[in-house]
Amino acid sequence: MQSLHILVIGGGIGGLTSAIALRKQGFSVTVIERDPSWSVYGVGIIQQGNVLRAAHMLGILDDYAAAGVGFDAVEVFAPNGVQVARVPSPRLLPDYPANLGVGRRQLQKVLGDAAQGAGAEIRLGVTAQAISDGDDAVEVAFSDGSAGRFDLVIGADGVFSKTREMILPDAEKPQFTGQAVWRYNLPRPADLDALQVYNGPIGAGLVPISPDLMYLYVTTPEPGNPWYPREGLAAAMRAKLAGCAPALQALAEQIVDDEEVVYRPLEGMLVEGPWSKGRVVLIGDAVHATTPHLGQGAGMAIEDSIVLAEELARHASVEEAFAAYHDRRFERCAYIVRASLAICMGQIGKGPPVDNAKATAEMFARTAEPI
Repeated sequence: MQSLHILVIGGGIGGLTSAIALRKQGFSVTVIERDPSWSVYGVGIIQQGNVLRAAHMLGILDDYAAAGVGFDAVEVFAPNGVQVARVPSPRLLPDYPANLGVGRRQLQKVLGDAAQGAGAEIRLGVTAQAISDGDDAVEVAFSDGSAGRFDLVIGADGVFSKTREMILPDAEKPQFTGQAVWRYNLPRPADLDALQVYNGPIGAGLVPISPDLMYLYVTTPEPGNPWYPREGLAAAMRAKLAGCAPALQALAEQIVDDEEVVYRPLEGMLVEGPWSKGRVVLIGDAVHATTPHLGQGAGMAIEDSIVLAEELARHASVEEAFAAYHDRRFERCAYIVRASLAICMGQIGKGPPVDNAKATAEMFARTAEPI
């Protein structure tokens, strides 16, 4: 098992951290990414204590932390803007913050540089057209006309994973929740020292991502999953904030650039059965796509990558490693998917309202547990 040659499909957060973790175990790694420009949209992401712990396990913590800004609490506000709670976040590592807000482009650079620096091969503008799983190897035909033979394949290709469709065609499919998220970068006030979360049918949050920048996210009910044209997207986002807290309405006036608005319908999915077949295994959103209400989607993918690499190094066969990986990860990931979806359903009136402060505190406690 120590001489495994592994293909990772997907050059995002889960795929790149897989490459780093696998190289630390001494495996040969090739990553393919369909986007030839390897682009990432420009807003930010929340990385909580368990993710910083994972970055430490990968050996990239200092670069990771330097790419963003830390904060040690989550502040919860009622729909009218009155603060109802300040939830301290547990620090899982001494001398490092409990949480990190970071721009996605900055994070992508840290992970890409680390994967390449560790010796992973990165191939851009390439997809897997066909996967033929044999007894002792996987034959893969690529979109550029080439082919490769690998000891195993990891599908880290997201919620609409083509790898999942190829190996588990009858598995659960992504389902639109009825809600979408809007994101926009704004100047950061000097006194913003926490993630601020606003409750209500229109959920919102402010996340610091650099000394002078934050991003605003807004979750809105979107019955029928409508399509919004790029032209007018800023005005559409402003309109969503019209009935929100006064502080959010004031920020809405700064949302003026259609090109800088990031809009995404929210899908959820949990594969309840196996996460692998033969010598092909899935990680991250490909098997447990979560809505962003607990801020743990990327974190779960990063933890997946570490656990999978550990189990591959520990076991005598691919099948045993895949089974152990699934056993370690399923309940933790299922909790995040289900708890996040409960918040989503409560916001749009399809379920009981969820106390965000209580849910956040529980999430911190659960994710502080070892992986």
